[in-house]
Amino acid sequence: MARWVTREEYGSLFTFEHTAFRLEVKPFYTVPYEFESVAAFVAGQPVPPTEVPELDQWFDYVREQVDAGRTIERVRVQPDPPTDYQRWERYVGLWNAGAGERIGYITPERAAEAGIPIEHDWWLFDSKRILKIEFDEDLVLAGGYLITRPSEVAKFCAWRDLAVHNSAPIDGAATT
Repeated sequence: MARWVTREEYGSLFTFEHTAFRLEVKPFYTVPYEFESVAAFVAGQPVPPTEVPELDQWFDYVREQVDAGRTIERVRVQPDPPTDYQRWERYVGLWNAGAGERIGYITPERAAEAGIPIEHDWWLFDSKRILKIEFDEDLVLAGGYLITRPSEVAKFCAWRDLAVHNSAPIDGAATT
């Protein structure tokens, strides 16, 4: 019992009362507003992610949610060593953490040992709704499936718990 959600609808489903959790599994994501920041980072000339308006808006959103008593958490499945894009994500992750988002990292091997499926990215909202994310062949967000069936949601809750328990937190802090 899943409903297809278009890319345009995606943002409207990002509502929650208490908790939002994301599992990220892709080696990179094709997000146009990130291109310049990633290129500068890879070239050894990183710029603060707060200079990217969309990223800065996310940090503000996270702060607002955390200040309201909500939790935003994610676990990134990344190989060791990570890709250039994933190294950039770790750099930006310092600002995510500075805003109050909890981020952990786990290798694909450790995820498999723990029994965490890593075929899809997904969000879990309030342990009630799953947004299973779909990407096109270029890893551009295509949309996703909204899942609310309790038996399915229970599986994702268990996988979230395993991911959080088996991941390592991000090190350091950023000045925002």
